[in-house]
Parts: sequence; C-alpha cells; structure tokens
Amino acid sequence: MEIILLNDIDKVGDKYDVVKVKSGYGRNFLIPQGHALVASEPNLRRLANLKRQEDILETKKLSTYKELAAQLEGVTLRIGAKTGTSGKIFGSVTNVQIAQALKEQINLDVQRKKIKILDDIKELGMYTAQVDFHKEVVGKVNFEVVSE
Repeated sequence: MEIILLNDIDKVGDKYDVVKVKSGYGRNFLIPQGHALVASEPNLRRLANLKRQEDILETKKLSTYKELAAQLEGVTLRIGAKTGTSGKIFGSVTNVQIAQALKEQINLDVQRKKIKILDDIKELGMYTAQVDFHKEVVGKVNFEVVSE
C-alpha cells in the first residue's frame, strides 16, 4: 500500500514522503491516527500544494536559520563519555547526544535528524558535526569528547 506521510515517522520516512508500507499498518494505524493519507491521485495533487506552501514558509525562515548557524560559530560543546584506560570510549557519540548538548549548553533546540556527524567517534578529542537547518543553510558545530 502506498501512502503519503503527514509527519516524520521513525523507520518509515519523513514528512510528505510517498512510501510503501504493509496494508494493515497503513489502514489500521497510520491513516486513522492522522499520520498518513492514501496515495491516490487527488491526494498526490494535494501533496504538491502542501510542498509548495511549506517551501514558501521555509524560505521566509531562511534569515532565522542563518542566525542560528551564526550562533554555532566559535562554540565548542563538551560531551562526556565513558572511557577505558587507553582513551577509547565505550560505544560512540551520536547525534542524539549532540542535540542534547546543544539544548543544555547553548539553549538551542535542534532536531536530531538534522545533525550529521562527519567522523566515526571512538576516541576522546575534538570533532565537527554538520547541522542542516535548510538546504541552503548548513552550520558546523565543534564538540569535544571528554572522559566522564
């Protein structure tokens, strides 16, 4: 069954994606909960209008996104991790931890899916992550992984 997602749903897709799901999941959960619509011809036309309206709203927010990206310049977040004696961390640092550190340390609320970690983080040290506020506005945030 093909559906149009009206919200971001983990492990299914992002808002306004047309995805294929099992019929029972679509009919019994996603559509009744208001998370999706059946991908029929009228709904696909409606989707085109919704995308156009959302693009207009995002363009209006562009200056706000640029200000947020400027806030990230020169900021170094400190993220604590449990380490062994050799300086290697147990597990790795994820975008969830970076989003939480942004919220706690500089009071900036960023969705975790907009944060992309450029390196595989397995040791203590300085790293950089990319924050995609908009397709035209990309910020970089520096963070230091320290031992807890």
